[in-house]
Amino acid sequence: MFRTRLKRFQSKLADQGIDVALITDDDNVYYLTGYYDYLHMEFGRPTILVVPKNGETLLITPTIDLNSAQSAARVDRISPWNDGMGGEWREELPLVVKNAGSVAIEPGHMPPLVLSYVNDLVEAVRQTSATPILNQMRMIKSEEELQLARHAGEVATAMMNAGRDAIAAGVPEFEVAIATSQAGTRTAATLLAAHYDDTDMSPNTHFLQIMASGEDIIKTHHRASTRIMQHGEPVFLCFCGMTNFHRFKLGFDRTFWIGEADPAQVEVYEVAVASQQAALNALRPGVTAESIHAEYAEVIQGAGFEYPFRCGRATGFSFLESPQLVTGDKTIIQPGMVLAVDGSVSVDTFRAQVGDSFIITEDGWEPLTHHSKSVADLIL
Repeated sequence: MFRTRLKRFQSKLADQGIDVALITDDDNVYYLTGYYDYLHMEFGRPTILVVPKNGETLLITPTIDLNSAQSAARVDRISPWNDGMGGEWREELPLVVKNAGSVAIEPGHMPPLVLSYVNDLVEAVRQTSATPILNQMRMIKSEEELQLARHAGEVATAMMNAGRDAIAAGVPEFEVAIATSQAGTRTAATLLAAHYDDTDMSPNTHFLQIMASGEDIIKTHHRASTRIMQHGEPVFLCFCGMTNFHRFKLGFDRTFWIGEADPAQVEVYEVAVASQQAALNALRPGVTAESIHAEYAEVIQGAGFEYPFRCGRATGFSFLESPQLVTGDKTIIQPGMVLAVDGSVSVDTFRAQVGDSFIITEDGWEPLTHHSKSVADLIL
């Protein structure tokens, strides 16, 4: 799978007259080679994938991760570098770009340290961007990726169900996070054992739970805290970071209440649900991404509110991929895309959000995440 992607990428480079690409985005390195979880720039250690339009592919990565690279990376050659020895990661780059008429980089993802060095090596007139090519490649998922998406949906659904069961008056928020993490990890482990041969892939969830309760409900990306939840309070659960099965990401959100729901909050919530449903009614191949957002926004604005954010986004091996369901994105929706689609309304003292992920099919969509949006089912 990875070598096939590399070959496709090389072919696209050749078609566009690009001699070599320098790939530094973690998710793109994984997408093209299968190599992941190496030391990142937070540790000052660059990893660079060199892809010529023809010839051997090269992975430049720290020596400390050489064993992992040799095990996972589907490349022709690996060049390890060590801290303080020779030119470190810079050693091979001058030769790589020396005779290249056109060098593609990832302007939005190349670490400043690397970008500064590349700018010294390659004058601006010879630089171009690899990002549009990779965005286009990653937009339509393969059958293998769609299976990962379905399994990611199972993991997300297990986490949501566990979170729902853990929410109660007198319970601290972090207990909900522990429950969701355990459920997600155990479900992922079961799926990995049953369907995959990659024993190195970890099943463990590894993202701080996004949740908020009571007055904190208006804090969109609040993390689980020691706060004690109380009767009558709303509770928001989001799994947009925790759903990361076999490196495939999804979006998934729900709003709950403990014991009873404030009627005014329910009215706001119903508008959020209606906005997502309007988007789903329009979601199908052949329409533009921005038209989906327009349907969502019209419901929210028609009810007297301002929409709080874009309607949704594509996901995959990154949390944010192309297209985005937002004004200005004229990408045509196509079968094989995976999209997170939200509905949401925010007011001064309350916010409601529902979100799910979908595979775009030939005539509509296939849901990946599953949990009721009925108010009766959300009052715990």
